[in-house]
Amino acid sequence: MPPRPDEFVDGDRLREDIEHNGTFGATDGDGHGRTNTTGSEANRDAREYLVSRFEAAGLAVTVDAVGNLVGYWDPPGASGAPVAAGSHLDSVPDGGRFDGPLGVYAALEAVRAMQDADCTPERPVEVVSFTEEEGTTFASGLLGSSVASGARSVDDALALTDGEGRTLDETLDAIGFRGEGRLDASEWDAWLELHVEQHTDLERAGAQAGVVTDITGITHCEATVTGEADHAGATPMGEERTDALAAASEFVLTMEEAAEARTAEDPAAVATVGSLDVSPNATNVVPGRVEMGLDVRSVEYDSMDHLCVHAREELDRLEAERRVETTFERGFDLEPTPMAERCREALAGAGEAADVETLTLHSGAAHDSMYVASVTDAGMLFAPSRDGVSHSPREWTDWGDCAAATRVLTGALADLAGVE
Repeated sequence: MPPRPDEFVDGDRLREDIEHNGTFGATDGDGHGRTNTTGSEANRDAREYLVSRFEAAGLAVTVDAVGNLVGYWDPPGASGAPVAAGSHLDSVPDGGRFDGPLGVYAALEAVRAMQDADCTPERPVEVVSFTEEEGTTFASGLLGSSVASGARSVDDALALTDGEGRTLDETLDAIGFRGEGRLDASEWDAWLELHVEQHTDLERAGAQAGVVTDITGITHCEATVTGEADHAGATPMGEERTDALAAASEFVLTMEEAAEARTAEDPAAVATVGSLDVSPNATNVVPGRVEMGLDVRSVEYDSMDHLCVHAREELDRLEAERRVETTFERGFDLEPTPMAERCREALAGAGEAADVETLTLHSGAAHDSMYVASVTDAGMLFAPSRDGVSHSPREWTDWGDCAAATRVLTGALADLAGVE
């Protein structure tokens, strides 16, 4: 019986790539923290290193118009729609080394393992690094995958500007990664993404990999509460005050209570008022206006609707009882995304074959796979996160867990690619 390709995963080779990638934009001496934003010098260097690793593995390299970077493995005899895997290289400011790069380099390691095992896949394999997943520089995140899925046009993406007014077009051109054409995810037979969990379910269970069932839906709402600014000392308490912040505070606490109540029937439901802009924001002035940002998530869209309706009703109550004026807009809305059954089965089967314990769980964070899943079969795999920490230099996934999860990814990718 021929050896399985997952047996050829080289954990040291994977670690070397991830550690080297962590030096680009390193924010501390040990390389745990990094700032790698789209168009930065660190981003250019990380892209160039990935290109060199693609080329060393014999992969053909392409870059599309929005900087999506692809390594293409077309082994002899392969034909038909390719299978693809990957993630992203960019980070939040002072982020961790694993979020994104683990998925990119695990996908590359999966290809190298198949090569080392002398596998003959029936389909070509693509390793992908999407542009601007984090959304810290351009748009609100998932930029490259939104273009690859057709949800956003190339022209619209290239016209996006950063905080200094530079367009994505100009930024990518400056670092030499403004390519041509559009990566089309609908042309893939299937897609897999390995990512750190960013929670503690795997750590608590002692499992080295998690097969994702669904990616949470996300709604971002903007609410305003308008009262009347007045002198903090000369305005008596009671009915003579119309304090916008006091009213907004009730809204914050009520949404917390509503989300906690919803978890009785939907444990994935969450609601967070994560931003407040208070005006005039002076200690000696009764607040006259508050702008709030509300984040609602769940793998059940009914729960998202329920919490958004509750938010509107709560604002109506505040208008009646506190004599404020309110507005409410549900501006950003992504429905929950189920992962394809055949991809989930491939991942679960690969875990069993590699003797790696897997857990089924949902994702509470957004990922590029959300957009990819709208145009082809997609699957996600998680590796454990110590204490659930992410987007921080304290983000950590043990190297043994990285290798184990990569073995699962390799087995599933080989299965989907038709390796016998």
